[in-house]
Formats: sequence, C-alpha cells, structure tokens
Amino acid sequence: MAEQMINIKNVSKWYGPVQVLNDCSVSIDKGDVVVVCGPSGSGKSTLIKTVNALEPFQKGEITVNGIPLHDPKTNLPKLRSKVGMVFQHFELFPHLSVTENLTIAQVKVLGRSLDDAKVRGLKMLDRVGLMAHKDKFPGQLSGGQQQRVAIARALSMDPIVMLFDEPTSALDPEMVGEVLDVMVSLAKEGMTMMVVTHEMGFARKVASRVIFIDVGGRILEDCSKDEFFGHPENRQPRTKDFLNKILQH
Repeated sequence: MAEQMINIKNVSKWYGPVQVLNDCSVSIDKGDVVVVCGPSGSGKSTLIKTVNALEPFQKGEITVNGIPLHDPKTNLPKLRSKVGMVFQHFELFPHLSVTENLTIAQVKVLGRSLDDAKVRGLKMLDRVGLMAHKDKFPGQLSGGQQQRVAIARALSMDPIVMLFDEPTSALDPEMVGEVLDVMVSLAKEGMTMMVVTHEMGFARKVASRVIFIDVGGRILEDCSKDEFFGHPENRQPRTKDFLNKILQH
C-alpha cells in the first residue's frame, strides 16, 4: 500500500468575490511526480502554494505527511521547512553568495551549525552541477544557474516533498533543459514532486500523473500520463483544446 504524502480534500479559495479554487481534491503518494497544468489564471500556482500554506484557503482540508494544514494548532513554519518550494523567479538573496544562500535557512530554520549547513549545501550544489560557482553572487549567474541554486537550496533542507511553481517559465529557452534535467533526476531518485509547468515533454518523461485545472480553479482531469497524452478521446473538450494548442509547438 502506497504511503500518502499530500491529501487535498474539497479545497476552495476566494480572493474577495472571485473563486480561484473550486472544490479541488487530489491525493499524492510518496514518490509520485504529479504535473499540474492548465491555462493562465486557472489557479495552478494558487493550488500548489496552499500545500505549504503560503496561500490560505477558506474551505476544505490539506494534509501533508499526516500533518493537517487546516488545523490552527499546526506549526506552519516547521511544516514549511520540510516542504521544498521552487518559484518561477528563483527568489535568491542577491546580496548573499551562493554558499550563503544555501546555508542561511538551514541555520535559521533547522538550527544547523554553519559547518553542517555548508557541508549539506555544497553537497546539493554539487548535485545540481554548480560547485564551481559556490563563491559567486546570484547576479553573476545565468537564469538557469540561479534556478538550479534555488533547487539546491530547497534540497539542503531535506524536504519530504518538493513543489515547483513554473520553474522554467522565466528562463531563456536554452536554459530550460539544464533545470529540467535536475528535476528529472530528482524524480528518478523517488522524490515526491508536485510541478506546475507547461513543459509537456517533462510531463511525458517523468510524471506519474497529470492534473488539468481550468479557469475558475476546477480540476477537470486527474489521470496517469499515459491516459492523459495517449487517450485524447477520453479527455474533456476543454483539455483537448488545451493540449492541441500546446502540443502543436
């Protein structure tokens, strides 16, 4: 029996009168790689941000590794430290070196010694192929390199699950591959991942499941990648339309 890592149950969210998530339910097992796709403004990023409580939600329940986010007693910063998050725009500290970027949260949040944090951080930097850049500042790196540092930083915290919010959409096309390669290898190592992305090649290669959200924050599809890509006749008209548009390129 697979061990459940994330359970999203009947989650709805509003910004004022506008509903951005509509009764969303998703269950993700340990080791699953779930790709979340859909048109702009469909609530994909909002959904992924509710999983580490960066976005509050008004209705429903979310449990991560057995810990209920909807319980007011839950220590959210502690939970967040176990959920790695990689954003569209890297979010590195520009005034800190790469090594400092990798160690600061380990020291402040996890209480590691600076030496231990450095060992772990540099091991992860090596893991993403950037050891030679450990003393540089983010501004001296390409976008692809900055995003790989951001992934290394998230991994330094020993996360139980990794969330990626459109990690390649701010990158020049030639840098996309180097970031996706790191994500593919993470997936192969068994990391539980939830990835908001338009990169359908990545979805085809490593996703165990694909979730399609339409505008208004309603989940229209939640199926295996083979089912999603291989059996368009079984998809909703809205999904077919979306797939036709993005797969033509």
